[in-house]
Amino acid sequence: MKKLLTCLALSTVLLSGCTFMQKSEGIIKVNDITITQADFDQAFDKSVDKSFLKAFGGAKNFEKSDENPMFNIFKEKITNELIVKALLDDEIAKRGITATQEDIQNELKTIIDKVGSKEELNKLLKQRGISNQQFTEDLKTQIKIKKLVNSLEKINITDKDAENYYNSHKNEFTHGEQVRASHILISANTIELIQQIKGKNPDINPTDLNKKVEEKLAAQKEKAEAVLKEVKQNPDAFEKIAQSKSDDKASGERGGELGFFTKEAMVPEFSKAAFSMKPNTISESLVQSPYGYHIIKVTDRMEAGTTPFVKVKDEIKFYLETQKQIEVLKKFTDGLMKNAKIEYLNDSYNPKKLIKVKDIEKKEQAKK
Repeated sequence: MKKLLTCLALSTVLLSGCTFMQKSEGIIKVNDITITQADFDQAFDKSVDKSFLKAFGGAKNFEKSDENPMFNIFKEKITNELIVKALLDDEIAKRGITATQEDIQNELKTIIDKVGSKEELNKLLKQRGISNQQFTEDLKTQIKIKKLVNSLEKINITDKDAENYYNSHKNEFTHGEQVRASHILISANTIELIQQIKGKNPDINPTDLNKKVEEKLAAQKEKAEAVLKEVKQNPDAFEKIAQSKSDDKASGERGGELGFFTKEAMVPEFSKAAFSMKPNTISESLVQSPYGYHIIKVTDRMEAGTTPFVKVKDEIKFYLETQKQIEVLKKFTDGLMKNAKIEYLNDSYNPKKLIKVKDIEKKEQAKK
């Protein structure tokens, strides 16, 4: 089963999680609350940076133009999230719902228990670029939303509910053969290199661009060969070398640890190499994938099988409770939206006026 949400479940799913910034031009008025351009910009950049577009430079390289189909998709999504947030903030304030220090400590303890330790939580936050201050603010939002949901409907997920889910979703708990591995990555991603070079020299011609890309790729391969040589000379230092030299910073902080994974979980080149290795061995040569050059260390193997119910019971209960909370909150916010007075101070944020992908396609066809 895929790893379930361990924290900020409701606010992550339905809200942007942002806090309103300093005053700027108002773009939407929701009842008596004004959403500003600054609010939108902050939420928009966060959303882009947390999406797959982060691999292409995130918000700083994202074209914020109504002629960009992806911009319109994000724009509509963020606009809706900000409206929902404004409505919920207003409702929470009206009901006098607060997050006490005791609430925060209890919620924090629950999250730490789920991720394993305070150190592991700090690693997760660092990997996702979330500051402790932002995490605390998001935690307060989470607590207040939970209290709001509990005031709307009492949710009680039993062991029997979890068992029924397990029995009817057995495929989610079966797994193929798995290996546990660590790696050191020396990045050599052609697309990223092209973007980096063009970012510094937008007018570069294709011939010079290709030459510079080839030079960069060759330099990265040379670097990877040097790291592989270092690992072979001192295999016991694999974790320390990963921490200092791997371009995969998330796993690098853990000494390159990737945990257990199936063949399908990784790119084919990586999986083929890892699954051909025995435990406690390091790849003899560099393994090249679209991400670059990998040095792989396999530490364990696990045969195909099914995870017992007892090991996933609590995870399932948490998942079912979260899904029910989302369902209750969604129904409630739909009601708030129907009765809300929403005024688009800037008409370009009005969903009825947003340029749709099909409209852009029609314009492009008309040009041909």
